[in-house]
Amino acid sequence: MYRDCVVALFIILVGYSKTTLAQRSLDDALDNPAVQEGLAFIDSSRNITAQQLVQIGGIISPSGQEHDRANAVAELMRQIGLQDVRVTNSPNAIGRIPGSSGDAIVFVSTLDDLATVAEHQRAAGEPPRIVGDRVVGPGTNTSLTTVALLSAARALVDTDLTPEHDIIFAAVAQEETGLRGMRALYEDYKDRAIAFVDVLGAGNGISYGALGIHWWRVNAFGPPGHTLRGGLPNVNQGIARAVDRILQIPDPQLYEDRRTRLNVAMLNSGAVFNHKPETGWFSLDIRSLDPEHIESMERQTRDILESVTAELGIRFELEPVSQTPPGQIPGALESTLVQDSIAISEHLGNTPSLSNAGSANLNVAIAGGTPAIGISSERGGRRGFADEWADIAVLQRTAKNVFLTAVTQANMR
Repeated sequence: MYRDCVVALFIILVGYSKTTLAQRSLDDALDNPAVQEGLAFIDSSRNITAQQLVQIGGIISPSGQEHDRANAVAELMRQIGLQDVRVTNSPNAIGRIPGSSGDAIVFVSTLDDLATVAEHQRAAGEPPRIVGDRVVGPGTNTSLTTVALLSAARALVDTDLTPEHDIIFAAVAQEETGLRGMRALYEDYKDRAIAFVDVLGAGNGISYGALGIHWWRVNAFGPPGHTLRGGLPNVNQGIARAVDRILQIPDPQLYEDRRTRLNVAMLNSGAVFNHKPETGWFSLDIRSLDPEHIESMERQTRDILESVTAELGIRFELEPVSQTPPGQIPGALESTLVQDSIAISEHLGNTPSLSNAGSANLNVAIAGGTPAIGISSERGGRRGFADEWADIAVLQRTAKNVFLTAVTQANMR
C-alpha cells in the first residue's frame, strides 16, 4: 500500500513538473523589474512602432525585389543599437544583440509581399496611414511582423538585461517564392542556433512541425494548327487526360492522416477559338508531412505524363515553382521552446492552437534538424487588396511575445 502511494505521488509530481516548468520560467522572468520595464517600453513606444509600420509597409517589396525594404530595416536596426547589422545578398537584413555562450536564438520575419500587394501600392501612389487602431494601406499586413521584431529589439536594448546566447533578428527575403532568404540564413546559423522563431503574428497559433509543400508548373507542348486542318494531336487533350489521371492518384486518401494532399488549381492554354494551342500548362500542388508521400505522388505524376505522351504525342515538362520542405523534431511538443511559447501566448491573453504542420520559414530549420517554432495570428485584414490593414494591438502583442521569448530562451539576466 505504501509503495503504491509513493508511485502515485511520483507520477503526480512528474506530471506537475512538466506542466509547470514553462510557467515557472515565464514567472521568473516576469518577476524581474527589468522585464516589466521592457514590456512597459513596448507599450510606450506604440506611436513610434505604428509610424515605423507606415514607413516599412509603404516600401514596395515584391518577392525577389526586397532590397529597398531590407536597407530600410537595416537602418532602423542600427538606430536601435543592434550590432553587426548587415544586408546580405539574399537580401536579408540582420542584426544582433551579443551573448556570451557562442550559441544563438534566431528570430525571423518576412520581408517580401505578394505581387498583387506591389500592384496596389503603385496604384495607391501614397504611403499607408494610421486610422485609429489600424495602419491602413497595402504592404502593412506582412510588414507587421518585421516591425514587431524591431519593437522587441528596441525594448531589449533599452533594458539592463544581458543574454547568455546571441539574439539574432533577421528579416528575410523571398518567403513567398522558395524561402531563399531563410535557406541562406539557416546556412549561416545552423551550427550554433539553439532554435529559430518564425514570427508570423501574436501567438494565437504555435507551429512546431513542418508540412512539406511542392508546387509545380506542368508545361505541355504540341503542334499548333487551324481547326480546319484537324484537331489532333491537341495540347488540351493531353492536359485534360493528364489532369484527370493525376487527380486519381490514391495517396491523399491512403494517407489522409498525414495531411497528404494533391491539387490542380490552374489550367491555361489557347487564345482564340479557331486555332489549337502550341503550348499550355497546369499547376500542381503536392503536400504531406512525410517526404516519402511527396516523392510517391511526384513519381506517379511523372509516370502519368510519360503515358499520356506515349498515347497522344503531347510532350510534358515539370517546372519547379516552390519547394517547402517537411520535417518533425522528436519531442518538440514537450520541449522548453514550445512549452514556454504556450505560456507566453497565454500570458498575453491568447488561447493558442498547436500544429505540427507549419508551412513558412520555420520549415527550413526543422527540415535541417534544428528546433523551430512559428508564432502566428491574424494580423489585420484584406491582405492582397487595396484596402489592406494591420491591427496595431496585434503588432504590440507580437512585439511582447518576441520580447518574452527572447528573455526566456536567451536566458537573459
